[in-house]
Amino acid sequence: MNPAEPIPVGLLGATGMVGQQFVRQLAGHPWFRLAWLGASDRSAGRSYGEATHWVQDRRMPAELAGMVVRAGAPAADCPRLVFSAMHASVAGPIEESFARAGHVVLSNARNHRMGADVPLVVPEVNPEHLGLIARQRRERGWPGAIVTNPNCSTITLALALAPLRGLGIRRVIVSTLQAVSGAGYPGLAAVDVLGNAIPFIGGEEERLATETLKVLGEVRVDEEGIDPHGAVVSAHCNRVATVDGHLLCVSVELAARPTPAEVRAALAEFRGRPQELGLPTAPARPVQVVEGPDRPQPRRDAMAGLGMAVSVGRVRECPILGIKFAALGHNTIRGAAGASVLNAELLVAEGLLS
Repeated sequence: MNPAEPIPVGLLGATGMVGQQFVRQLAGHPWFRLAWLGASDRSAGRSYGEATHWVQDRRMPAELAGMVVRAGAPAADCPRLVFSAMHASVAGPIEESFARAGHVVLSNARNHRMGADVPLVVPEVNPEHLGLIARQRRERGWPGAIVTNPNCSTITLALALAPLRGLGIRRVIVSTLQAVSGAGYPGLAAVDVLGNAIPFIGGEEERLATETLKVLGEVRVDEEGIDPHGAVVSAHCNRVATVDGHLLCVSVELAARPTPAEVRAALAEFRGRPQELGLPTAPARPVQVVEGPDRPQPRRDAMAGLGMAVSVGRVRECPILGIKFAALGHNTIRGAAGASVLNAELLVAEGLLS
């Protein structure tokens, strides 16, 4: 169901890089109106324009520049629906306090993603996982809830693999080339990353494996949890000197042994619940198969579907696992802020905010 008028929403971690991307995604949104901003104590009490070092390539929305930033704690005037762009070092207890106070928190942080009663959702892939909200409220006694989206590279991998589930995913090897915007602001020192590649991102390889299997997993018969997908995922994660867009090089073993043409067809035909519902942020084609021997590329393809689509190219035979391809997703839009906004749209459309 579409709301009759825009729903007021709040935003935690509003001043950071991902918080700024949330502001961009919510500006002019047909369903949501950003009405409350929360951040750290050093920003609280200041106007958003004063508290924020704006690093986006579009101007800060004028209507937000004068809005007063609040402390990151539940408040009587905070809307029920709250997005969280808080850093993982502080997000856990703060998000829980909001859920305990009756707010529905759409979190981009990693703190609660692997909780047995917490939905880790990519709406096109596993919308049924939202059923965990009932268990979460019952067991924790919260009138609110926490719903999470996966790590930025996980979302790209999950969307690229989801169309292939029917072909029997057995083993996956993935190497990532991840943009510097994924490290936040100010992020990495220029002397470390320019003209360089760093073959380590703390915790990223583990998250890419475990989160992907939870997202691709199935709801148990008793609807009380998720059985992770049975595939094995091995990841290599690298930071490279691109600005936006995480590029993944993937090899996958499929039980059905499809041809590259059959894989391309499965990817191109893939649609999910957001496309069925016509959600505002959902791309018409969540997975776009790109042609050319040198695509996808971050500079040319990261903004596919306004940054919400994953581009897959170079689908070809792998002499070891069977199929290999390259996949690209915008890490701060589809991989972060846009993912949470799409989750919120799904909650509204499915009547799950009550």
